[in-house]
Amino acid sequence: MNEIPKDPIMLLSMVNMKLRDKYDSLEELCYELDVNEDDLIKELNEAGFEYYPELNQFH
Repeated sequence: MNEIPKDPIMLLSMVNMKLRDKYDSLEELCYELDVNEDDLIKELNEAGFEYYPELNQFH
């Protein structure tokens, strides 16, 4: 992954902020940041967070 935090809490915070403020979908965020969507989801799932597309946020 590219220029994103390694710490899961910092990653969660950054991803949710970008989803809230700039991107309409996780797919769009991953495309713009050149990150693999499955890897990002897996990393945050392993930290105990799940993506909710209807909210466009991880919780």
